[in-house]
Amino acid sequence: MPQRPDALKYLAPNWFAMVISVAGLAIAWARATPLLGELATAGALVLAAAAALLFVALLVLSWIRWQHHPEALAADLKHPVRHAFIATLPVSLILLASAAAMLFGPESWVAVLWWLGSLTQFGVTLWVLARWLSADKTQGLSWAALTPVLFIPVVGNVLAPLGGVMLGAPAWTAAQFGLGLLLWPVLLALLGARIATQGLWPERLLAVTFISVAPPSVVGSGVLLLGGPLTLAWMCWGVALFFLLWSGQVLRRMLAQPFSIAFWSLGFPLAAFAALTLRLAQQDGAAQLPALVALALASLVVLVLGIATWKGWRQGSLLQPEPVAVMAATASVPPPQAQ
Repeated sequence: MPQRPDALKYLAPNWFAMVISVAGLAIAWARATPLLGELATAGALVLAAAAALLFVALLVLSWIRWQHHPEALAADLKHPVRHAFIATLPVSLILLASAAAMLFGPESWVAVLWWLGSLTQFGVTLWVLARWLSADKTQGLSWAALTPVLFIPVVGNVLAPLGGVMLGAPAWTAAQFGLGLLLWPVLLALLGARIATQGLWPERLLAVTFISVAPPSVVGSGVLLLGGPLTLAWMCWGVALFFLLWSGQVLRRMLAQPFSIAFWSLGFPLAAFAALTLRLAQQDGAAQLPALVALALASLVVLVLGIATWKGWRQGSLLQPEPVAVMAATASVPPPQAQ
């Protein structure tokens, strides 16, 4: 199936989820160095380079899209779900800088990259939450907008310690981490209310359920980097494990859907869980085997996602109009009543 002539119009910001997943996997492989030696470092370098190239390519394509289809970007920014994906850009920068800091040390160019991502992420969080106060009902907080996608702009701030501590910004890192830590349970409560009153998000978005694994995983790593207690990090690991198993309940229904970029929602959460497990394995030898299994699983999932994306790109099945009518109809159907 050839690409549509206007295919670039549908290259939404959610494509940067690929960068987030590959960069997150690079960090996980870097964390595996104490267990696997230089092999892990080499793997992290390859993955970080791939993530950087992918980021540049998507940035150029997104610029071209903005120049030729400005109405498409405007529609993304107004959409109740897609607007949150704008945070994938600063999150990509934070993760790329964090991976670079682990591999090359606190170089000045790495610090510039991290500060750019960190401050932009803070601004995007403010912009997303400012929509909740809007007098325009189409821009305010709604049930349709309440999906795990909101974890990206709202809780993405907990990523700050991954590079910020090493790059010499402990005060701002702690402040931004605190913001994400505050908003995480707030969003969890809102998502629970949405499920209880409106039912789960549409079937085509089931993959984003796995994003719930990322916050506790990253918080656990952040706690250790900020000098917090090991016990608290293990608590976060337990929460992340629970959300991983909980999200797995929708896996079969998710795989029944046609492949889409939303499937990349699995990549970074699994990589973040593996990174935390590998970090804890340095303190407890009993965690070494689970850590390596988690790393292997994350690597396999990212590889499969990459192959599927390449096939979808070649076949032209990914850059297609979003089935808005189907999504709206699904969202409008009330949850079934208990018998």
